[in-house]
Amino acid sequence: MKYLNTALAAALCVAGTGASFAQDAAAPVQKVTAQTPPPKLIVMVAVDQFSADIFAEYRGKFTGGLARLASGVVFPAGYQSHGATETCPGHSTILTGNHPAHTGIIANNYFDLSTPRDDKRVYCAEDEGVAGTTSGSGKYAASVKHLLVPTLGDLMKARDPRTQVVSVAGKDRAAIMMGGHQADELMWLVPTGLTSYRGTALSPVATQASAAIAAAMAQPRPGLTLPADCAAKDIAIPIDKGGTVGTGRLARDAGNFRGFMASPEADGAVLATAAALRQTRKMGEGDTTDLLIVGLSATDYVGHTYGTEGSEMCLQMAGLDRELGDFFARLDASGIDYAVALTADHGGHDLPERNRQNAWPAAERVDRGLDADQLGKAVAEKLGLPQPLLYSDGPFGDMYLSKALTPAQRKAASAELLARWRAHPQVEAVVTGEELAKYPISKRSPDVWSMMDKLRASYNPQRSGDFIVVLKPRVTPIPESGLGYVATHGSVWDYDRRVPMLFWRKGLAGFEQPNAVMTVDILPTLAGLIGLPVDATKIDGRCLDLLSGPDSSCR
Repeated sequence: MKYLNTALAAALCVAGTGASFAQDAAAPVQKVTAQTPPPKLIVMVAVDQFSADIFAEYRGKFTGGLARLASGVVFPAGYQSHGATETCPGHSTILTGNHPAHTGIIANNYFDLSTPRDDKRVYCAEDEGVAGTTSGSGKYAASVKHLLVPTLGDLMKARDPRTQVVSVAGKDRAAIMMGGHQADELMWLVPTGLTSYRGTALSPVATQASAAIAAAMAQPRPGLTLPADCAAKDIAIPIDKGGTVGTGRLARDAGNFRGFMASPEADGAVLATAAALRQTRKMGEGDTTDLLIVGLSATDYVGHTYGTEGSEMCLQMAGLDRELGDFFARLDASGIDYAVALTADHGGHDLPERNRQNAWPAAERVDRGLDADQLGKAVAEKLGLPQPLLYSDGPFGDMYLSKALTPAQRKAASAELLARWRAHPQVEAVVTGEELAKYPISKRSPDVWSMMDKLRASYNPQRSGDFIVVLKPRVTPIPESGLGYVATHGSVWDYDRRVPMLFWRKGLAGFEQPNAVMTVDILPTLAGLIGLPVDATKIDGRCLDLLSGPDSSCR
């Protein structure tokens, strides 16, 4: 594949074919109908931070894998409908059919003040019960234990144990939340190549892939050539701590893992590994349907590092399109009948410095005074309360009051905190957990959800905070920008909620449905495609018909 070095491509035997979508589309195909047998392989692709806005912006420029998917069944107004639009909650919805309120994955990090370890922050994909682990330092034991519901792969294996489920991603939380509890192989990128759960050895082909990826990382990467249609994006944007973003070419030094992750090179490594595992395991060649899960994280790294509107994102979109095209060409060459679904775990928005240049003059960075540590300290000192008073992973989202407070102290602290939040000009709303616990999960279309609807879909009474703070639109919850981290996501606003949902299968007639749908609809939609019964009372999503006309794919 184009962005893999020669050694990696050769080691994995998945060098790009160079085949384009136009060439593939030229071959005559048999139309998929309700009577067509289920595909032998489902490929689920999640592109981290691939917003509906980015998809729409670059759609006319795609010529590779994304062009192929855009010729299929397109839902341009997909929604990660919940309010906590972070990576872990978003990935937890894609193959479970459930909102974070039911998956239990309410945020990337939440706080469990009753946990016996000193570090009360709990990472969504860890087992905090493992001795000597801490989430804050990154020394944690990766785990699926916090995911409370089964995934599509779990349900497929329950029906037929011969089903193979493989999950490969750039991030552990992507691989784990989509791979579920019963995956045959599950792995993610690290500075040494690939890894999996503690005590789990990689298979021989994954070990080979890991070594090849590590060798690729060890080599420096020169800057990529900027395509002509990216020239308009090539504008330097000064940032707070010196330097600029917007004109980069994604070059990196040897051994720079973050630089590797923030480029199409990382997505190419994941796709090459997934292709090698499919080939070695003969997925899609047996009597049942298999599931290959691919989590592509580079777009998120690019968005955080450089923002969403510079030369860097333009290069990433071109690379992602090419890498997916090469991956699909490899699957085509196998001759198997496969279907693809692609979506994102959340959207994203640009850094405020560029937003202010581009017709949003009110875009700003968050006030440091909203930091939970600073705010909690100020309230504790005013009221004479024990510290630390307030726990949170940032200046917005879930906030947890200390368990050491008496009922009277808790009442006083709550009143003071609510008053300060509600008076702050950057705060749109603050809602208590008690209010959300009484509020039903909405059954309406996600494009008309109220603030309470969005927050309730992320609220789990065992894990969510005592308060949920919502910042106003275009307030970036990073107080100061610096090289490496200039923009983010996580808000209730549609630029973070809206994502594309694309479905493709050879012979499936393409059409576009502009109505709002949700990522929780993906599991029942794929289940319908393969004839897998799903209890509708145990999921939040619904099956989307992928067949135009009176036929229905919702078996």
